[in-house]
Amino acid sequence: MWQDKEIRFDVFYTQLQLRVGEVMVDKLDLIEDTKGNAGDNGRLIVTNLRILWHSLTLPRINLSIGFNTFVTINTKSVNVIRGGVTQALHILTSFRNCQYEFIFTNLDSKSTRHYTSVIGVYRAYTSSKIYREVKLRSGIVHENSLSLLPHERVHSHSPDVWNLSVEQGNVGTFIVTNIRLVWFADVNNQFNVSMPYLSIASVTVKNSKFGPTLVVLSNKDSGGYVLGFRISPVQKLNSLHKEISILLTEYQKSPIFGVDYTFEYQGPMQEEVQTERFNEIQDNQDEISDVFGYYFFEGGPTQRKPNFSNHLGLAVEDPREGCGLQSLWELVPTT
Repeated sequence: MWQDKEIRFDVFYTQLQLRVGEVMVDKLDLIEDTKGNAGDNGRLIVTNLRILWHSLTLPRINLSIGFNTFVTINTKSVNVIRGGVTQALHILTSFRNCQYEFIFTNLDSKSTRHYTSVIGVYRAYTSSKIYREVKLRSGIVHENSLSLLPHERVHSHSPDVWNLSVEQGNVGTFIVTNIRLVWFADVNNQFNVSMPYLSIASVTVKNSKFGPTLVVLSNKDSGGYVLGFRISPVQKLNSLHKEISILLTEYQKSPIFGVDYTFEYQGPMQEEVQTERFNEIQDNQDEISDVFGYYFFEGGPTQRKPNFSNHLGLAVEDPREGCGLQSLWELVPTT
């Protein structure tokens, strides 16, 4: 799943479509991508995994920004050329060792939305990481009982299961739910692991020096953990393996990401807007120039010296080394 972990520029329609389990939460019109496409009216779409922006004039100009790349997010009031004050959303992100800055300005000065849905959904995303990430030694157990998450149901509860992650092993309780696998030690409940299905690469039964063992492997994005559990008798081990495999398959068909957001005084809006799936955006095979430079965040208070530009007829700040003014203003290369 890349939607919440990556930033993508000018992608085709297929990559803007919602993946399984992703739902549209809100939609804001008359939104300008001020840093990369100033003066272009667009639409900002908020899902439970990312925000999307696309130009209404040329929909192939678009952005997909995953919530997991966010570093900071805030809003501020700004003055517009036509007069009046409107709201701007500032987002600083980090992706592949680069920082990008995005500024979205509301062109509707009468709007009172103020990007509350973007900030609210992002906060819901950051507070629900246990649905998507492996957690070790966390506070998931209270008085020998698993603290269930919203939408979580327990399918099986197996005592006397040995965790073989250390040489001597530890005996504890193994719990299978519709969202994750959980194990915690009987002696110390804080010695535990929570592995959501979204993070699991494979679940197999293998022979080890301890006998037949249930081996759970997490994917690389989740740390590549290898966990082994000894479950007796063998019939119970095979039954548990089959149960987990079925639940994992069902979860992949309808994943639960745990990002719940409700508009104040309005109730849930997900079903209302889910029917819109960017019908106005069409694939276009024309080559788009590299737009990464538009959004690079340089940081610091220093500014480069302004000089007169014959290309623009204005005094402008000198661009970074290796970057020309003409290439910055082009969307489609002239050569």
